[in-house]
Amino acid sequence: MSALLVTAARGPESPLGLITAEKYRSFLRSGAGSDLGAGFLQCPSWAQVKDGWRSQLVGWGPDPAAGRLTGVALVLLRQLPGTRKYFAYLPEGPVADWADPGIDGWLDPLLRHLRASGVFAVRIGPSPAYRRWNGARLKSGTGPGRRLSDVLASEVDPLGTAVAERLRARGWKRCGGEDDEDAQPRHVFRIPLTGRTTDDLWAGLNQEWRRNVRRAQKSGVEVVVGSAADLPEFYRLLRITEERDGFRLGRSLEYYERQYAALNAEEPGRMQLYLARHEGEVLAAHTMIRFGRRIWYQTGASADHRREVRPSNLLQWRMLLDAQALGADVYDMRGVPSTLDPDDRPYGLLRWKLGTGGEVVETLGEWERPLDGTANHALYRAFQTYLARR
Repeated sequence: MSALLVTAARGPESPLGLITAEKYRSFLRSGAGSDLGAGFLQCPSWAQVKDGWRSQLVGWGPDPAAGRLTGVALVLLRQLPGTRKYFAYLPEGPVADWADPGIDGWLDPLLRHLRASGVFAVRIGPSPAYRRWNGARLKSGTGPGRRLSDVLASEVDPLGTAVAERLRARGWKRCGGEDDEDAQPRHVFRIPLTGRTTDDLWAGLNQEWRRNVRRAQKSGVEVVVGSAADLPEFYRLLRITEERDGFRLGRSLEYYERQYAALNAEEPGRMQLYLARHEGEVLAAHTMIRFGRRIWYQTGASADHRREVRPSNLLQWRMLLDAQALGADVYDMRGVPSTLDPDDRPYGLLRWKLGTGGEVVETLGEWERPLDGTANHALYRAFQTYLARR
């Protein structure tokens, strides 16, 4: 199957051009658009979140100017200092039918459009999944030095495999190494919601999670939905969490304020801030984003004290129930580390998420290529050298 997809004859090209935000949003809301499963990083408002980047909204199909579309892309453009050239980034995009064997009918026009816009190289994030692991398989595969790639996947997606072959045949290279993460997480944790009842979700939690949710409830932990006014408190807890867990997202309070304002201006309630209070004090705060038929838990933060009342477990249980009530197909808990070594500090995050009963999904990750032309290839090599030295 995949070989046929790679060597398929080129079909007719689709007209492609810049489109308005309204036409872009209308397509994503349509049946054809929603079936493509776009992530929130491809909604028009995300361009307002990314400070220092220019943006374009591109669409293709029978008549893009009239809104008759089959695919779209939010393109972020970062100027290379000292030049008039740009690096193009399509985070978790483009929004396209990757199962269509006529991929060149829109991909070639997209690359020509970007080249004409002064782009020297482009990075994309195709949406198909590559591999999946259920919790039982991962728990049995833990051990010193072990990683996800050491464990046989529960499922290998044939579409993801075919798309990877297609891209390689067209000169694209996967970013990072086998287990490296890209700008967006390559390994994510997802909980399927379609057709599941509240009882099903509760049964999916492991014993420790159910015990911790009950403990939080009995201890009087209260979960509420906050507002923009609570973002400074969320950010204070996030800095505590980064220090405690040994990571640094590198984002400012202004970033989250900009994100909250931009996403909710586009659609009220798209981004929400959940707070867990105990005895009047906020002990944990998590952000949730909904877009199309999916809901994401984006970022979590918690205090160092009173952890015994388990505020984060109750927060996640409430968010999971709200995602189900909103009709989401999937609750996506975003990135997890690739380590399966219990002695590795990052493994704790994977272990915590595994307790919810979901699965680890390896996406295709991010792919790059320079655009045609000797100068573009030279700029791309210089760009890679610059990144390697940072």
